[in-house]
Amino acid sequence: MLVTLAGVLAANPLTATPAQAGIDTQSLGARYDGTASNITFRVYSAGATRIALYLYSAATGAQEKVSYVLTETSDIFAKTVSVTELSSYGITGTVYYGYRAWGPNWPYNAGWTKGSTAGFIADVDSAGNRFNPNKLLVDPYAREISHDPQTPSHTDLSGYRSGANRAVDTGTFAPKGIVFTPAAGGFGTKPTRAFKDDIVYEVHVRGLTKNDTAVSSAYRGTYKGAGLKAAYLASLGVTAVEFLPVQETQNDTNDVNPTSTAGDNYWGYLTLNYFAPDRRYAYDKSPGGPTAEFKAMVKAFHDAGIKVLVDVVYNHTGEDGPQGDKNTYNIFSWRGLDNPTYYSLTSDRQSPWDNTGVGGNYNTFNPVGQNLIVDSVAYWKNTLGVDGFRFDLASVLGNTCQHGCFNYNRINTSTALNRLVAEMPARAAGGGAGVDWIAEPWAIGGNSYQVGNFPAGWSEWNGIYRDTLRRDQNKMGVDAVTPADLANRFAGSSDLYGDDGRRPWNSVNFMVAHDGFTLKDLYTCNSKNNNQPWPYGPSDGGSDDNISWNQGGVAADQRKAARNGQAFLMLSAGTPMMTGGDEYLRGVNCNNNPYNLDSSANWLAWAPDTNQTDFYTFTNRLAAFRKAHPALRPANFYTAADTNGNGLGQVEWFTPAGAAPDGAYWGSADNHALAWRIDGSEFGDPASGIYIAYNGWSGDVTFTLPAPPAGKQWYRVTDTSTWAEGPNQVASPGSEALIGGTSTTYILRARSLLLLIAR
Repeated sequence: MLVTLAGVLAANPLTATPAQAGIDTQSLGARYDGTASNITFRVYSAGATRIALYLYSAATGAQEKVSYVLTETSDIFAKTVSVTELSSYGITGTVYYGYRAWGPNWPYNAGWTKGSTAGFIADVDSAGNRFNPNKLLVDPYAREISHDPQTPSHTDLSGYRSGANRAVDTGTFAPKGIVFTPAAGGFGTKPTRAFKDDIVYEVHVRGLTKNDTAVSSAYRGTYKGAGLKAAYLASLGVTAVEFLPVQETQNDTNDVNPTSTAGDNYWGYLTLNYFAPDRRYAYDKSPGGPTAEFKAMVKAFHDAGIKVLVDVVYNHTGEDGPQGDKNTYNIFSWRGLDNPTYYSLTSDRQSPWDNTGVGGNYNTFNPVGQNLIVDSVAYWKNTLGVDGFRFDLASVLGNTCQHGCFNYNRINTSTALNRLVAEMPARAAGGGAGVDWIAEPWAIGGNSYQVGNFPAGWSEWNGIYRDTLRRDQNKMGVDAVTPADLANRFAGSSDLYGDDGRRPWNSVNFMVAHDGFTLKDLYTCNSKNNNQPWPYGPSDGGSDDNISWNQGGVAADQRKAARNGQAFLMLSAGTPMMTGGDEYLRGVNCNNNPYNLDSSANWLAWAPDTNQTDFYTFTNRLAAFRKAHPALRPANFYTAADTNGNGLGQVEWFTPAGAAPDGAYWGSADNHALAWRIDGSEFGDPASGIYIAYNGWSGDVTFTLPAPPAGKQWYRVTDTSTWAEGPNQVASPGSEALIGGTSTTYILRARSLLLLIAR
């Protein structure tokens, strides 16, 4: 357990004493005691001079039943209330609660009443405090919250702001924390599989089933519905499902006008609370229902052998308002309790420091801010059963200063990045207990682009893998890509991860993600088309540099390019990640930023045509091939050495002529063909040899095959060329076509990939 927070800050304001992961700092939040006779409320604030607890019998439309002034001890404000006493005030069912806080910019005045300005001095003071007792505040440690700040019945956010609205009381409509007793039931047995052996499937929990007629209509778009897809994902070959954000976010108004995108937040990167599962995604929306249903979903995936990873957003929150006016920031929770503790501010403390491009930075270097991150992650890991986390704009978690600055530092042990791994160790290379830590290794400003520069224990979305292979496929003759560039990416990006003790599997290889084009659109769209009518738009933003190409408008070539992209993932060293629906070539009609499309265009479709079904089979069989061949999933970077004395290097590279590339070949962007042979015997692989040839050129290329292992011949698993398109483009095990042995030649058609095994 942490020593008192006041003691930590007094001793060293920039150093956090490690918490016991999974035990909330000072038991913050609202908890029943062991007999459910009493509830203790505890909340932190370094700047508050008075905090009052307000208790309600309804989430909206009613005044509080009772309020209490909390007692402060070392910046912790607390109160224990008996259930019997609450009953006497008319609170007999669900307990809803929130806080009101006073501080230096608005000290308590005995004449204050809700909706008055008694005691007011300034909306923000020189220290950055933004206390306003007229704004009911959500407990940062609440386990569930009742609703979003914006709802169908309350669409105006202006009341949550100070300035002209500082006297608006939000008590009757603001979201509230919910006190509940957790339901019985566990999350099953966590898979212990090594991350190198995973195939990750990134998907939106609502979008996974919202359009799936095979799922009961009541369950579509919910955690319960998602759990029903566990068997499907397992049969596809997925071993880890990565959900877009599932912590409470502002999305209650998405269906106010089902054909409008104005203000909609589908992806969920506007977090309102770091503990509560989003109630909108629950079939059971009763108090405690979302938590229990989320755990049941996790169990369904665990029972199918699938890990559950969640996308988390600890770099900014959903509390941000219009930028540039110090009096118009929303006050829902953190800002009204302790603005300079929970947010990085400008040097004058008057405005948020924005290093993300999506709002003010969360204060990841403050020890109390870090505690909230660590406690939240530990809760999702230990209580809800999550196996790993993908951190949005994760370089913000490596910040080493608080206000008026940003400086990423990989080595500093006081950063949130290093605290997380120190307190909850990463899963070992060989598997076992532990956490799969995944970073999106970039943000917008400062030194926040950090691909390849995260601490040990962290895997990363490898944006350089994505961009290199996209450029080779889609920008030939425009962008220079050398065979050496290709080899680095296919072999696990040792240039990025080998210098700091990390391994190939720390490279999360991806061609597409939720942010940008789908796999289909990457090869059918020359540019984004976001300003189109519902249901495919309109959406704003989105990159103008997508490294995409419509393959000359030829549908067969578009499918071939997608096969190559999928084959790159399944045959490269590293951990592959595909996006939900890519197995069926899902498209969003060239919208590359559909963050606000809670529509059928953005939900997965489950009525594929023949071409889509063939692509599913292609993906499924290549995933099975990857899982069957450990040589494609090395724990360490490949070496050219012959370590078992059979005369073959662990990996050897070849020109189309069958020779080893020299320096000139490696370094020339005019060379668009490359092949490599892996000695399967070095990895205990059932295939003694694996040969992969890639022809990125616009014409046919003849490859001279290298010698297979002694006594073996080469057999074709797949050729992605158009001539082979169909349900058996990837041969089933045992049905591979014989190609030949030493010095056999093979004509590989334009922009195609060949996979052979030796047997």
